[in-house]
Amino acid sequence: MGLFDRQEAKNLEQALPLAARMRPRSIDEFTGQEHFLGPGKLLRRMLEADRISSAIFYGPPGTGKTSLAQVIARQTQREFSPLNAASAGVKELRAALDEARDRLAANGLRTILFVDELHRFNRTQQEVMLPDVEAGVVALIGATTANPFFSLVSPLVSRSQVFEFQALSRADVRRLLERALVDRERGLGCDLSRVTPEAFEFLAEVSDGDARRALNALEVAVLSTAETGQTVDLAIAQDSIQKKAIQYDATGDEHYDAASAFIKSMRGSDPDAAVYWMARMLEAGEDPRFVARRLVIAAAEDVGNADPMALVVANSAAQATEMVGMPECRILLSQAVIYVALAPKSNASYKAIDAALADVRERRVLPVPTHLRDASYQGAKRLGHGQGYEYAHDGQDGWVDQDYLGVDRQYYQPVDRGFEAELRKRLEEFRRRKSNRPTE
Repeated sequence: MGLFDRQEAKNLEQALPLAARMRPRSIDEFTGQEHFLGPGKLLRRMLEADRISSAIFYGPPGTGKTSLAQVIARQTQREFSPLNAASAGVKELRAALDEARDRLAANGLRTILFVDELHRFNRTQQEVMLPDVEAGVVALIGATTANPFFSLVSPLVSRSQVFEFQALSRADVRRLLERALVDRERGLGCDLSRVTPEAFEFLAEVSDGDARRALNALEVAVLSTAETGQTVDLAIAQDSIQKKAIQYDATGDEHYDAASAFIKSMRGSDPDAAVYWMARMLEAGEDPRFVARRLVIAAAEDVGNADPMALVVANSAAQATEMVGMPECRILLSQAVIYVALAPKSNASYKAIDAALADVRERRVLPVPTHLRDASYQGAKRLGHGQGYEYAHDGQDGWVDQDYLGVDRQYYQPVDRGFEAELRKRLEEFRRRKSNRPTE
């Protein structure tokens, strides 16, 4: 490489944002993902054995998916052929595969085909890669923020190792920030004292494990104070980072995972967790009516008759949400969520209807007993409908010993908690009074 070429390459590198310049150059420089890249873990073993097959890197942004793909290509001495699924079509994809095939045939050099945002490829585009992936012409590394088991075709997933990336820890992010600050070759070339510990902690915390976001904020903070030499303190760090965009896809994993955590927190009687997950959904732009619907369902499914007022409170909150909307409805939803979370729990009503439905679907359909059939129309008496029916209010305590089902089945099994404990006593008394019932 000539002097002009070296200077051109240096200029291009300097134009890159800090996060791009600080990409790791080796496995030793890579930070995070110890659960599959640590000593003795699967991906580390694959690298040490030089047996890199096709892989899918799945996880939130800024966790090192692209960086690790580049490191793998460098360490295994393979050609790195990148594509972005958001802009590449079948034509570009076929061209990359043809080049990889020619490269392998000409000099034996293998290729890593890196496809960023792999989930954006449609089914046809994904299937175009299958023959060359299966034949070993390329080792595919696909990066995606969407769950591959939902967003990718099953033949592609079955031919690939799936590695789930986790958000970086605060310690990991801080270590990357400090390294970038003092690095004089690719980084900012400053002393650690240029940034206060409070500013480091803030950037590591607010970045939500996204190294790219933290590094870009650090670059803004340092360069914007370069002329004055002012120390980057907490206030400057706060002004140097955009309001975080919460990772949340209203139709994807984040939506369902947050909703699941919200429901399970109410069921588990943890109001703090339930309010947090609701706040996360609302802040990310989730429709508050969706939250209200889940709240009403939880009040019936998980609280039930242990506290019948839970359903009243939840339904009131849902109706009020329709009327007032955000941001005010957050208050009434919070009130109702806390009530449901702290209410005594019973899923007896939920289990009762499911058991009855199972019987309807899987067992002989029970005929309506003759004495319970409609006797209001002309001719019903000739059929014997309604004959022998006893009016419950005419009995002592408003109850008569009468068969209402025709067989002896018990679906409702109340628990001994909350108001349902009282219902359990009543039910046990009624069942004790009953005469023997015919069995099937």
